[in-house]
Amino acid sequence: MGKIKDPFMTTDNIIASMRENQEVLNKYNEEFKDKHPSEIVSWVLTLAKNPVITTNFRPYEAAILNLVASEDKNIKTIWCDTGYNTPNTYKHAEEIIGKLDLNIQLYVPKQTAAHRDVVLGIPDVNDPKHAIFTEQVKLEPFKRAMSEHQPDVWFTNLRKGQTAFRDNIGIFSFSKDGILKVSPFYFWSDETLDSYLEENNLPNEFKYFDPTKVLENRECGLHN
Repeated sequence: MGKIKDPFMTTDNIIASMRENQEVLNKYNEEFKDKHPSEIVSWVLTLAKNPVITTNFRPYEAAILNLVASEDKNIKTIWCDTGYNTPNTYKHAEEIIGKLDLNIQLYVPKQTAAHRDVVLGIPDVNDPKHAIFTEQVKLEPFKRAMSEHQPDVWFTNLRKGQTAFRDNIGIFSFSKDGILKVSPFYFWSDETLDSYLEENNLPNEFKYFDPTKVLENRECGLHN
């Protein structure tokens, strides 16, 4: 690949350069694709003014939380809890929060799950009401969190192979609102992450339920 001249040359403007120039974004994705996730996080934190990490404590979330918190122990960790998590997930969350001493910023729907169960329930994915349900339990709390914190960098655990959409985004991508999304484990397999968890003495939990999805490879609306 030939040398690409960034429209913005200072460190402060690298994120703006990546956002405004697809060629520059592609360049950084190519440059970092073989880097260790810790190198990616460390570099991005030199650019970020207000980074956050989001989590739902699904399987393998302990890896990204440990990775980022190891580099920035005070980073805001946004947890949008739908209210429909399994008891296993809540126990897992409490264990990870305590073990890593996470700076948790908790966001929940404005209506309780018990109230919603009476007036709406959990609509089938093909039911028109499913969009309302998804907005209430996942999208609205997430939008509220992002509006309040106004991050310029968003660490997440998206990985290649999870969905068709995620197969094409790379380590660095941008949200609809122009926030730099960083997926340090983008090219890692479950097996490689298993080894990472074991090496770092981190637990995992597979009894997880997302009420906005039917299939594991379906997007919920946060990333696409």
